[in-house]
Amino acid sequence: MNERILVVDDDEGVREAIKMTLEYDGYKCLFARSGQEGLDRVATDSPNLVLLDVKMPGMDGLEVLRRMRERGDVVPVIVISGHGTISTAVEATKQGAFTFLEKGFEGDVLKLNIRNALEQHRLKTEVSSYRELAEIRHEMVGDGSVLQKVTDSIARAAPTNSTVLVQGESGVGKELVARAIHRNSRRGRERFIQVNCAALPEELIESELFGHERGAFTGATQKQIGKFEQADRGTIFLDEVGDMSLRTQAKVLRVLQEGEVERLGSARTIKVDARVIAATNRDLEEAIDKATFREDLYFRLSVIPIRVPPLRDRSDDIPRLVEHFADLFCRENNFRPKRFTPGAVELMTHERWRGNIRELRNTVERLMVMTAGETIDVAEVADVLRSGPGTGVTEPAVPRASTLREFKEVAERAFLVEKLREHGWNISKTAEVIDTPRSNLYKKLEHYQISQEQDG
Repeated sequence: MNERILVVDDDEGVREAIKMTLEYDGYKCLFARSGQEGLDRVATDSPNLVLLDVKMPGMDGLEVLRRMRERGDVVPVIVISGHGTISTAVEATKQGAFTFLEKGFEGDVLKLNIRNALEQHRLKTEVSSYRELAEIRHEMVGDGSVLQKVTDSIARAAPTNSTVLVQGESGVGKELVARAIHRNSRRGRERFIQVNCAALPEELIESELFGHERGAFTGATQKQIGKFEQADRGTIFLDEVGDMSLRTQAKVLRVLQEGEVERLGSARTIKVDARVIAATNRDLEEAIDKATFREDLYFRLSVIPIRVPPLRDRSDDIPRLVEHFADLFCRENNFRPKRFTPGAVELMTHERWRGNIRELRNTVERLMVMTAGETIDVAEVADVLRSGPGTGVTEPAVPRASTLREFKEVAERAFLVEKLREHGWNISKTAEVIDTPRSNLYKKLEHYQISQEQDG
């Protein structure tokens, strides 16, 4: 057990009685004979719980409790008194005490309250830790000028109830934008309900969004509350909204226009107050031209449009993102931290990241797991980037760069190979794209021994 219990009481007899009761059960008792000494011992000894007498000379127990909370001490406190009154108990609770006990209590009663207080504190700490991790996981990382425009749009959109359409390539972090808008809105303490429209088959999406009554269709054995109802007073995030059928689009439009839903199998309408944030990686204006997306729904959704840039347009944020994802992986997996060398980060900064932030995060995680040592350098990064998804090529590892010149050569070779692959090994086209004379490119190919047969 080994929890430390600080007993703050000027009565030596009470201190000894509590010590005998608690140490028998494995608790370690600490003692203070006055309110000031109790305050000092909380600061220096970090007890797991405080048993605090009310009536003491000088500073009384309620003043001790008030000062503890003012300076940020969150240790659970059980207030005890030989002169208990209802007003004292109420005041102790207001100041943040777990409970109030009158002296003369049975030992079993004291131990039960201590166990309950410790368990409640443990659960609160655990929940707080989960919330902190969730906030870190959904944090938008970066301070470059490109991302700043998105951050400014979020700040303007969040306080309103306007619908928002978040657009951008797959993997750029559209969900993070939606969560940031919700978190900073007046609905931030209410629910954030996410629906991936692309992941739900057509026959299920209406039931998921609007709910159904028992017996509404084959297999509907019980009533189901839809996502719009669940998001009442909060926010609903319709991810990949461009994948909804025209039939479902019509029903979503009604929710936006009328603020009400109708469960499948029911003729009764239900009022809902849910803010809608939608996201898509499709060109909805093109979809309107092809008659696969309703124009009236598009205008309803895009009251505030926010376009999230691809990672290739915000390369200055990559060093911070690498550090963020490495730290997050270690937190989530209780993993020993590893250090990325400046050269390794530089190489990752110049990668194009077709999968955007999602691909970068997966690459960082792979490097954290697969690198044997505690330092991740250019060679490890280059090896992972060449053998990553979509390359189709596995190359021999590049020697570890030990100097700046060596690193620059490694990075330049990787850049040239990538550009040549992109343009089908057309030397003239590649030289034009990278803005170098064709003769210079030929010299580079010879210097780095680059060939289509070897580098494909």
